[in-house]
Amino acid sequence: MKLLALILTGLLLSACAASKDAPLPTPDPTLPAGIATDESGMPSLEVYVAAEETISAMDIETYVMGVVAGEMKNDWPLEALKAQAILARTFVVRFVSEKESRYQGADISTDISEAQAYNEAAINDHVRLAVEETAGQVLVTSSGTLPYTWFHAHSGGMTALAREGLGWKEAEPSHTVITEGLDSPDAPPEAKAWSADFPAGEFLAACRKVGADPLGIDDISIYEKGGSGRAVTLMADGEKIPAAELRIALGSTVMRSTLLTELSSDGKTVHMEGRGYGHGVGMPQWGAYALAQDGYTGEEIALHYYNDLRVVKMW
Repeated sequence: MKLLALILTGLLLSACAASKDAPLPTPDPTLPAGIATDESGMPSLEVYVAAEETISAMDIETYVMGVVAGEMKNDWPLEALKAQAILARTFVVRFVSEKESRYQGADISTDISEAQAYNEAAINDHVRLAVEETAGQVLVTSSGTLPYTWFHAHSGGMTALAREGLGWKEAEPSHTVITEGLDSPDAPPEAKAWSADFPAGEFLAACRKVGADPLGIDDISIYEKGGSGRAVTLMADGEKIPAAELRIALGSTVMRSTLLTELSSDGKTVHMEGRGYGHGVGMPQWGAYALAQDGYTGEEIALHYYNDLRVVKMW
């Protein structure tokens, strides 16, 4: 009996120690305060529709359909569209919970310079199914907060950290990673690689917009690169220029990435060549396309390009 008592005591002490050391499960997040919902608990939004210059009331899933149709081609693999829906839904919930739209009376807008692309006319049954099958699903961090769910068109082979690809000024988010983009070979040539020429006046004006003021462009080079190989800082005639900000100032559809393969000047024109399309942070859409073709689910794709996130159903 004494031996049995000692064994039971040992087992009890071990169980207590294990329960003390085991981390408590992270509760699923609830909808942030201040977001209106309908009678079913689904968030409802006041959306400024830029094309019509009016504010339209719609539930969040209707808004997400327009975003998915605006961000991806509506005939892409279903699981790629589902991944895009999860990211778009996470984006809008975070946006509405912490920001105010620039359009008075609206929660968010279809203006891509403020939020996400939007194309109501491109919504079809394929897009509707992708949104319906992921309804309420968002990404959350291990602590239960909503992350920034950045995405872009083509990684050029490697994704980037936010401080590198976006010029992010705050501490690097724990969920961003540098990883292979796995972009589909079906991507069009203009998404894989690009080239552009900028007259001296245009280039110098863009530099001034981002707080740099080089005297000329006779001597231009990449001063600093990030972990993915993207230019972080350029140098023109001794003046440092933030590359991510310069890309926006020159036009993100012209200087399509900061993953530069050539940078030169003849004193009159700056010539650039590069790989990929977009800032390079988070999910490359052509990577999502390839993963969907390889049999990945929408949830798996949504998680693939981030670290330590999970998918939860918020409503």
